[in-house]
Amino acid sequence: MGKATLSALSPADERAGEILRLRREIGRMQRRRSDDPTLPLDPALAGLLPGGGLQTGTVYSVSPSPSLIFALMSAASRRGGWCAAVGMPTLGLEAAAASGIDLSRLILVPSPGERWLAVVSALSEVVPLIAMNPGTPVREAEAARLAARLRDRGSTLLTTSPWPQGEGLITLHDPHWEGLGEGWGLLSDRTVTVTAQTRTTPRPQSVRVRLPGSLGGVERAAANGTTADRVTADRVERGVERAPARIAAVPDWRAAG
Repeated sequence: MGKATLSALSPADERAGEILRLRREIGRMQRRRSDDPTLPLDPALAGLLPGGGLQTGTVYSVSPSPSLIFALMSAASRRGGWCAAVGMPTLGLEAAAASGIDLSRLILVPSPGERWLAVVSALSEVVPLIAMNPGTPVREAEAARLAARLRDRGSTLLTTSPWPQGEGLITLHDPHWEGLGEGWGLLSDRTVTVTAQTRTTPRPQSVRVRLPGSLGGVERAAANGTTADRVTADRVERGVERAPARIAAVPDWRAAG
């Protein structure tokens, strides 16, 4: 009887059960609100944001790039903070670990469906840094309720959706892969520009970084660095254009975004 009842649960009921289990876990973790005004950023991103980091209790809209999200999370994770990713079922854990994310302190909620607001609200009780892809447009009333909860708990949200009254916008653009020769070679690393614009700094600030770098994380790009046989940047980033067929080997760069 028990098994038959479970199998008859609707997707909405199953998600409701996941929310209840999540709340029980959160009750055991008991995070205290941090008094730090910012969450740290990797040194390669120094100067990108005022105060040197992500302002706590706020929302940033970011490019839907897993590698950018990992880069923004890595310093806080290395310092021992918990992170979470909501509505991102294709995130690569290997790429996350290479970026410096502590997987033992990473919470994944791959498919919250329409309950994303309840999930993020619950996570904000104990997780200082959350990345989210809501999958649907965010209504102003939803944004206002969640923003109030984030301010109260000192939790910071990175969302791939436009956000009403957000703290800022962080974008990844102008990517260039290195390592290709005349129709052959190995895609080794990628150089990109990361640009941030916030309420307090309306003039955009940009840094040029290698993402992923030689070790998988984010590294400051050399000012006079060159690239060999650059693949069309925006089309490769979206995965709609592949490198030439004669490439001998290509790493799984798509898992890193």
